[in-house]
Amino acid sequence: MYNQPRYKPLSASEFFEDGTSARPLPEHVIPRGQLREDDLLNQGKTADGKLATAIPIPVTRELLARGQDRFNIFCSVCHGYTGQGNGMIVMRGFPPPNSYHSDRLRNAPPGYFFDIITNGYGVMYPYSYRIPDVNDRWAVVAYIRALQLSRHATPDDVPADERAKLEAASPSPP
Repeated sequence: MYNQPRYKPLSASEFFEDGTSARPLPEHVIPRGQLREDDLLNQGKTADGKLATAIPIPVTRELLARGQDRFNIFCSVCHGYTGQGNGMIVMRGFPPPNSYHSDRLRNAPPGYFFDIITNGYGVMYPYSYRIPDVNDRWAVVAYIRALQLSRHATPDDVPADERAKLEAASPSPP
C-alpha cells in the first residue's frame, strides 16, 4: 500500500482522455451538506418557475458591502463601477453590456439578475462557479439594486434626520 500508484491533486494524466487526474463528480451526486431544496434561494425562482420578485435574504449594510466587494471583483470589469456598462474590458473593445440604469433592467425582478449571474446570458458566461455561495450572488443583486436606486434618488428619499445632517455639512451657496 505504501507504493501504490496515485496522482497529485490536479496533476496531468495520460490515462484519462481529458488529460487530467481530477475526475468530475457523477451526475446527481450531492456533496454532503449541500442539498439545495430552496428553489427561491438557490435558483432565484419560485416553485412554479417564476423569477423571484424580492431578494430572499435580509438586505443589511453588511450584505450590501459584501455585494459591492463581489461586484467590484467580478462584475465591474465589464459593467463598470457604476453599472453603466463601461468597464475596462469594454474600453478595450469588448461589446458593452446593457446599463443597469435602463428602464428595462430597473424594472426587472431581482430573480432575473440572480439567474443571469448564475447561468450567464449572451456573451456573459455563468458565474456560479466563480461566485459559488448563493448568498454572495444575492449580495451582488442587492448591490445592483442599490446602484439603480442611487442613480434615481431624490433628497426626499433620505430620512429626515440624515437629511438634516447632510444639509448642515454642505456649504451654503454664495
